[in-house]
Amino acid sequence: MIIILDFGSQYSELIARRIREINIYSEVVPHTITLEAIKEKGAKGIILSGGPSSVFEADSPKCTHDIFESGIPILGICYGMQLLARELGGEVIRGKKHEYGKSHLFIDNNFDLFEGLWLEMAIWMSHGDMVSKLPNGFQSIGHTENCPHAAMGHPAKKIFGVQFHPEVVHTPRGMDLIKNFVLRICGEEPNWTATSFIKTAIDEINAEVGDRKVLCALSGGVDSTVVAALLNKAIGDRLTCVFIDQGFMRKGEADSIQKLFCDKFEIDLIYINAQERFYRRIEGIVDPEQKRKIIGEEFIRTFEEKARELKSDYPFLAQGTLYPDVIESATVGVSSTAVKIKTHHNVGGLPEKMDFKIIEPLKKLFKDEVRRVGVELEVPDEIVYRQPFPGPGLAIRILGEVTPERVRILQDADVIVMDEIKAAGYYRKLWQAFAVLLPIKTVGVQGDKRTYLNTIALRAVTSEDAMTANWAHLPYELLETISSRIINEVDQINRVVYDISSKPPATIEWE
Repeated sequence: MIIILDFGSQYSELIARRIREINIYSEVVPHTITLEAIKEKGAKGIILSGGPSSVFEADSPKCTHDIFESGIPILGICYGMQLLARELGGEVIRGKKHEYGKSHLFIDNNFDLFEGLWLEMAIWMSHGDMVSKLPNGFQSIGHTENCPHAAMGHPAKKIFGVQFHPEVVHTPRGMDLIKNFVLRICGEEPNWTATSFIKTAIDEINAEVGDRKVLCALSGGVDSTVVAALLNKAIGDRLTCVFIDQGFMRKGEADSIQKLFCDKFEIDLIYINAQERFYRRIEGIVDPEQKRKIIGEEFIRTFEEKARELKSDYPFLAQGTLYPDVIESATVGVSSTAVKIKTHHNVGGLPEKMDFKIIEPLKKLFKDEVRRVGVELEVPDEIVYRQPFPGPGLAIRILGEVTPERVRILQDADVIVMDEIKAAGYYRKLWQAFAVLLPIKTVGVQGDKRTYLNTIALRAVTSEDAMTANWAHLPYELLETISSRIINEVDQINRVVYDISSKPPATIEWE
């Protein structure tokens, strides 16, 4: 395995994901982990992640110094390189010119870390500080116009550092660098697969659950469905799935989910119509963080009531939480230095006190990894390749107050978006496509009459892992068709706009 010491980077788990792509297990751990614990895990390599801190800050995060003398190969990325240089006797200065975004690296030594790469490569920079003097025994192996030591290395000690981010797609040859470190320098062997993950996950579930029962929060999406299939394989009929209809689902979705699970799976499914209680709880609420927290708590309370009603011992609640949910929520246990982007209802939205112990077997995986696990578990394609849908549902795609009428309007618009995206052959090409109901009314003309009605925003993005996303360049003809149908077929709508923001700086969902 390869260990990533997390210094609060939004990309820490993305590094792990890149390593898993070459079938090698990788795990993100707090930067405070001891060398003894690292050795107990059997790590063959250590990566120091980037992070939002500066080495000049009095409370800047550090790792135990003895890892540098452990003999385990080390790669420092961005902040990790600066920390590495300073801890080993080099010098770091505040850069006169910051570098954010695309840049070009000139390779000064293409052995070891840059093996197989030529003299220049496109990279993604994000730094203010930079290494000005290398530690003893290190050599500069790459530079940019603004950074004389953009990469450094001590081949004999197998310690390296890069000022850029090789893990992001904006560094096209970054995977080659990661492969060189993991396979060539660390000597790892690619043997971690969806099959091995399933075996490990089942062992962990059985060890934790024993002979007790588990409730699984089922939404019908790929994440919760794969969790259900995994638990079913692990504990069989001691699993009960509960589908809570909170009233914020897509049009007709509650019926289709029940039918699918009755037809495709032999899993005990309980349907709860909780629309009234959810609408009552979020009445008048417009702040998105409050919406998420209230919906998250209400989910838990509903499950607790159902467990008591069943009069059986259900100490566990299983959820389809993925890593992008965890890292954006910046909850305890991820990193003390991570920055919260927004609270996801099934992570930071959970109440402090609840009757369940949460089981989240997929919380270290990205969506594409979950899909591979789903295929291995023989989950139907219509579920495996379903686009992500947020746990709070349409409640966070309605900006402002959520009412049954506003949900109905958005449901009608959403159906049209889905129909046309699928008809045009774009559903599997996009990460997500959806409609957002804005708290804005605009003047229009319909049937020679003045109207003053609501606005729908279309959102369509491409992405590999949801950590970054680009707005989709959909054909104008497709956008025109969607807009025309929504305005003509959905009452209370007279304007449609298209969101052309990428992530970052925007997030995929509007709330």
